[in-house]
Amino acid sequence: MVVEANAAGLKTLACHLLTLAQDGTPDGAHLHLEENNGLEEGSPGLVLERCDDE
Repeated sequence: MVVEANAAGLKTLACHLLTLAQDGTPDGAHLHLEENNGLEEGSPGLVLERCDDE
């Protein structure tokens, strides 16, 4: 997998990941990033999910 983004996109991704990493965030919490929902047109969708079992 390659994550390609400008500086603003990388900062946004980092914020999403930090949100999922916060204490009190439940196992299985997830965010969907899709075209017109945080990603540029033509980008494949991405799901970020917290999994504490691994």
